[in-house]
This record gives sequence, structure tokens and C-alpha cells, in this order.
Amino acid sequence: MGKGCGEMNDPNKIHDDTVEIPETAHQISSDSWLQVAFILTTGINSAYVLGYSGTIMVPLGWVGGVVGLFLATLISLYANALVAMLHEFGGTRHIRYRDLAGYIYGKRAYKITWALQYINLFMINTGFIILAGSALKAAYTLFRDDGQLKLPYCIAIAGLVCALFAICIPHLSALGIWLGFSTVFSMAYIIIAFALSIKDGIQSPPRDYGIPLSGSNKVFETIGASANLVFAYNTGMLPEIQATIKQPVVKNMMKSLYFQFTVGVVPLYMITFAGYWAYGASTDAYLLNNVNGPVWVKALANITAFLQSVIALHIFASPMYEYLDTKNAIKGSALNIKNLSFRILVRGGYLAFNTFVAALLPFLGDFMSLTGAISTFPLTFILANHMYLVAKKDRLSSLQKLWHWINIVFFSIASVAATVAALRLISVDSKTYHIFADI
Repeated sequence: MGKGCGEMNDPNKIHDDTVEIPETAHQISSDSWLQVAFILTTGINSAYVLGYSGTIMVPLGWVGGVVGLFLATLISLYANALVAMLHEFGGTRHIRYRDLAGYIYGKRAYKITWALQYINLFMINTGFIILAGSALKAAYTLFRDDGQLKLPYCIAIAGLVCALFAICIPHLSALGIWLGFSTVFSMAYIIIAFALSIKDGIQSPPRDYGIPLSGSNKVFETIGASANLVFAYNTGMLPEIQATIKQPVVKNMMKSLYFQFTVGVVPLYMITFAGYWAYGASTDAYLLNNVNGPVWVKALANITAFLQSVIALHIFASPMYEYLDTKNAIKGSALNIKNLSFRILVRGGYLAFNTFVAALLPFLGDFMSLTGAISTFPLTFILANHMYLVAKKDRLSSLQKLWHWINIVFFSIASVAATVAALRLISVDSKTYHIFADI
């Protein structure tokens, strides 16, 4: 079980503001570094990759998009490595992001970090339900374009399937073989979208790669796309994922991160660049809406995107499930009547609210931008650098301290700017489309 990090009389404590950390009801230290690497890779190659050609490359163009993606890869690896190296800081294992923040800063930071993380994961999960619903609608439209199965209905179906999966899989380590299925599903829609994009690009006349907007709209879209860049690579729940890995936890986690940011990013690059190359400035926020090919092939891509979104959502919802299960002492057999009833009621209710928000405001690109702005920037870049700076202050040179402060200031400014841009985008789209829109 996870050891609490708010222990009394700890000589390594940075402050006297003790935080009580509960034991976890979920499994820890049970997974190999490779299984954890696949969890991380599943996150970055989720069906969200079908949107990056339209939400990153179109607003930024070839130069900004390519340079931005490569830079985002490097800075995301660096920031995640900082968090991973603090996992056993002070001789205590910190199995939750908020536990680590609470240990370093105190109770207030514990609560703020949990609030930020909750917002981050809630919005990511809302996006997954929108994605799954969009994939389902796209598959239906291939066979019956009669307008009967609208996006809100598809989102409701997607939410129900996600709830059923959440009820059946009690915790993150229990995914097991489902990670294998997730990898197969990811490769299916990525290979299909990549192949059809290349075919369309070869057969199409020259495309327009110009950035379609101008003036203030161009500025806001560019800032929003920068938030999408960091959203693409980061989970906001690295300590929770690291909690499942076997000892030595830091060494094994670094192996997982190196896998994620080398082998794991190749499919993302392939589909993002191929999609933009094939369709240019007209690339849709859901790439499978652009591709041309046999109906059954496109249907397969959409169905696998739908199924992978269900699995990926479970990964990003797991910190909330762990919190609820631990708070309510849900332990023992997953098939125990009490435990099963609890998952049906509580996880079902949580995902029902997620689904309602997804159907109410189904603007996928805007959710990506807002998530990156108000939670990914603070959790992954600002907090990671500052925690490392505080934790290692006696071991860092003046130049290293300056480097971390530059990161903190830069990403703080970027977070504020990206939040303003994302809220503006949602406001504009809300005026263009009514609530529960059938986009």
C-alpha cells in the first residue's frame, strides 16, 4: 500500500504544515516499466492525434507546427523527468501529484494542486467523450447519412459505454490486456488515416498551406495552438502512473518516459504531418472527416478510434476513481456487491456529468486549448520546475536556479495568454453554434 507522505518529525520536511495522506485502495508497485510506457504511449496516441493536423498545424503552418511539436516533445520530456525524479523525495513515496505538492509546500498547495488536476482530467475526459461521439457519428454517417443520429445522441452512447467500462475495470493496473487492445486500436486508425491521407495528397492538386486567419483572430488562434502543443504530450497525472511501477521507481519511470518520447511519439508525428500535407489549410479538427477511401476502411478507423477513446478515458479518470474508492474504503474483490454497486453509482454519476458537459459544448479543439492553458501549463511546467527548485535548492547552482525561474516565468505568462485565447475561442464558437450542437 502507498505510504503516507505527511509524516511527523520528518527531517526532510520543507515546512511544518503537515498533510494527512490516506492509504490507497488501488494497487501500487505492480507494473513493469514497459507496461507503464504503454500506458503513457496510449495517452499521447489516443484518438486526440486525429485532431492535431487541424488544431496545431493549420493555425501554426509548416514552420511553426513542426518546430513547435519538436520543442514541445523536448520540454515535455524534461518537465516530466523533473516530476519523476521527485517521486521518492524525502525518503517517502508520493503516489499522487497532490501528495508531492503537499509534502513540498503544505496543505494549501495540496488542495490547489488537486483542484487543478481535477479540472485537467475532467476536461480531458470530456474531450474523450466528444471524440468517441464524433467517431461514432462519422461511422454511422458512412452508411446512413440521414441526419437521424445526431452528435449529442452519439455522445450519450459514448458516455454510457465509458461508464460500463469504468464499472468493469476497478483500477489502472487492472487494464492489463486492454492496453494491448488499445495499442492495436491506435495503430489501426493511425495507419488508416496516414495511408488515406498520403493517397489523397498524391492525387490532389497543390494545397494552400497559408494560415487562414489574420489580425487578432490569427493571434488568438496561434496562442490557442500553443496550448494544444503541450496538451498533446502531457497527462497531468505522472505520479499516479508512476505509483504503479515496480522498484526502482525513478529508474524504471525514466525508461518509460524515454520510450514515450522516442518510440511513442512517432505515430503522432506521422499522422499529424501527413494529414496537414494532404489537406493543407482545409484540414478538419477530426482528420477522418477529410480522408477518402473504401467505406469499410473508414468505418474501421472510426470504430477503433471510438474504442480506443473508451480505454484512454479510463486512464485519465483513474485518479478520480482512486480518490473516490480510497475515501469510501472500497477494497477487496471487484465483484463484491458493495464495491460493484459503488462503482455503478459513483463512477456512473461522474461520467454522466462528463457526458452532459460534452454534449452541451462539443467544441473539441477549444477544450484541448483550454485544458492546455489552465491545467497542463501549471501542472506540468510551472509546478514541476518550482517543486524541483524548492526540493533541490541546496544542490543547484545559481545558473540552474536561474534556468528554472526562467521556465516558471515564461510558462506562467504562456498559461495566462493561452487561457484568454481559449476562452475567447469558446465564446466565439458558442455564438456560432447553439448548445447541444450537431457539429
